[in-house]
Amino acid sequence: MFYRRKLVLALLQLFEGNLERTRLHKLLFLVSQQQVKKEYDFIPYKFGCFSFSVQADMETMVRKGIMAEEETAIMKVDRVDYIKQLRDADQKLLLNIKALYGKMGHKSLTKHTYINFPYYAINSEILTDILPVEDVSRVHEARPASDATILFTIGYEGISLEEYLNRLIRHDVKVLVDVRKNPLSQKFGFSKAQLRKYCENVGIHYVHFPEVGIDSSQRQELNSQADYDKLFSIYKSKNLSSTVSVQENIVDLLSKYKRVALTCFEANICQCHRMHLAEAVAGRPKSSFPINHI
Repeated sequence: MFYRRKLVLALLQLFEGNLERTRLHKLLFLVSQQQVKKEYDFIPYKFGCFSFSVQADMETMVRKGIMAEEETAIMKVDRVDYIKQLRDADQKLLLNIKALYGKMGHKSLTKHTYINFPYYAINSEILTDILPVEDVSRVHEARPASDATILFTIGYEGISLEEYLNRLIRHDVKVLVDVRKNPLSQKFGFSKAQLRKYCENVGIHYVHFPEVGIDSSQRQELNSQADYDKLFSIYKSKNLSSTVSVQENIVDLLSKYKRVALTCFEANICQCHRMHLAEAVAGRPKSSFPINHI
């Protein structure tokens, strides 16, 4: 079993095996804020800090019969002692979290996270029900906002779905342009249908332009930067010259939304075609905007 799932089960175990969903997410969030190596990342969502990855793990554990769920609560149903399976530091952390916050109901926990971590409340649908006016203003101030027109690029290699979404949110990206030829991924959250859903859930419009991607058959023997450079030389001379209309569509998106990001897999921008596509888009006639790799 993944260690991160043991962490969820150990937290449930500390609370007699039963927690409201909202309390569980808030408590796991508070745990994550004190971990040196976070097992889960969180995003600002409809009711504050939330993790799609936590939700997916819980759904998996319900299917496997390790957990059970009711309308508002989640329960640990096996008899395994997961607390003993955690690292010493995490055992102590969970005990401390229970001592500090264990008696708080979901509304008190929500208010605590909104006040102390205002960024995670920026998309809350219940903000004014939870906080007084003076604290609401701090949340509004935490919302990233910019009128500058910038073409971003982002890769999802090596980061969680939540970290990926946070980078987009923190840079106030309005439109995500998927430039993969085949937008499928074994990594949670990054296949086309999933990515579209998760982006739109946080207010980011998703568009897919497969025409500007590179066929997977061309990416089989890439063992050095020289191999990548050779591939991209072909890409620039053949693909980019034949996809001008798509590049113009991206320029139009920039004109309308100002904050647009091109996305593919690779973390290293020098090993991804999105860099050359971004440069081609920025080089279109009457285009004037910077490129920012995030």
